[in-house]
Amino acid sequence: MFEHLSLADFFIQLGLMGWPLLVVSALALALLGERLWFLLTTGHRGISGSFKRLQCSDESGLDRLALECETERALASQATALLLQHRKVEKNQREEIAAVWLQDQRRRLHSGLRLLMVIGIISPLMGLLGTVLGLIGMFAGLSGSSEPVTPALLADGLGMALSTTAAGLIVALPAIAGAHLLAIWSDRVVADLEHLFNRGNLWLEGLDPCCKTPEACVRDVVNIAEPTS
Repeated sequence: MFEHLSLADFFIQLGLMGWPLLVVSALALALLGERLWFLLTTGHRGISGSFKRLQCSDESGLDRLALECETERALASQATALLLQHRKVEKNQREEIAAVWLQDQRRRLHSGLRLLMVIGIISPLMGLLGTVLGLIGMFAGLSGSSEPVTPALLADGLGMALSTTAAGLIVALPAIAGAHLLAIWSDRVVADLEHLFNRGNLWLEGLDPCCKTPEACVRDVVNIAEPTS
């Protein structure tokens, strides 16, 4: 059916629900594109690389590394900069600062996903409403016609009425799937950032969590997390 219709004809078949479905589809597409771009540019870049940069820096170069990371867009770099900027405070205070920062980033990463879920829920209902209205109009037209009802006439009317349901499902599927996939991706990014904070805190305390024995983990340098007098 649809291969014989242009986009303009298909939009006309949607009837009263055409514009609402067009609005929610445009909003869903914009949200999916914006969230995907945000994650690609900031979310999952350089988690392991950021810790390697931290490990390869000595105490004299930590301030310079913090300034470099602060200018970078990646969340891993921002986390490294935050950790280094507060390296001279107590460990529990650094953990509280990191927890607040992670909560802010989790909110940013999940921004718009609930709206995508709402679009995925209401768009099939909008399509179903359009189908019901189309069926009501079709039967009202048949009841007022004196011509014989043929299967071809019924098939054509039912096809036009069901177009809105199809349009609603076309909008709902990518919206729901995209919202869930982006939420999984965002949770993974937050978990990696939390892991980076934990490893960085241990490193600042003079331990390397990648070592196999406690004796090998202790660095020869002075604990750089200790506040200066």
